[in-house]
Amino acid sequence: MSEKDVVLSEEVIAAIARLAVSEVPGISGLHGSLIRDLGQILGRKGGGRGVRVEMGSREVAIDLYVHVRYGRSIPAAAQEVQEKVKEAVEKMTGLKVVEVNVHVKGVTFEEAPERKGKGLGDL
Repeated sequence: MSEKDVVLSEEVIAAIARLAVSEVPGISGLHGSLIRDLGQILGRKGGGRGVRVEMGSREVAIDLYVHVRYGRSIPAAAQEVQEKVKEAVEKMTGLKVVEVNVHVKGVTFEEAPERKGKGLGDL
């Protein structure tokens, strides 16, 4: 089987990107929207929850919609996401990644264990 016989779907690229993002410290998750999720249910391609993929014949552009944990440098986290996603997609698919755009959609806060379940007045 030659390289020309291999056909990759946008969903495969999105799955690789999601796994690469999950390895980045300080990224708490991907952001999905109701409209994007409905599009996925109705069979619209593009990657699904938190990932949008545009493919050419030998190249790919990826948009990622992420949440960053409070305290993590957003520019550093975004750069690490870009590097890990580009490396993983290129290594696994042989496609050239021309863009990895990181859209920070929110910041998540983790409660300290001693504060869980307590209001401000309980401290």
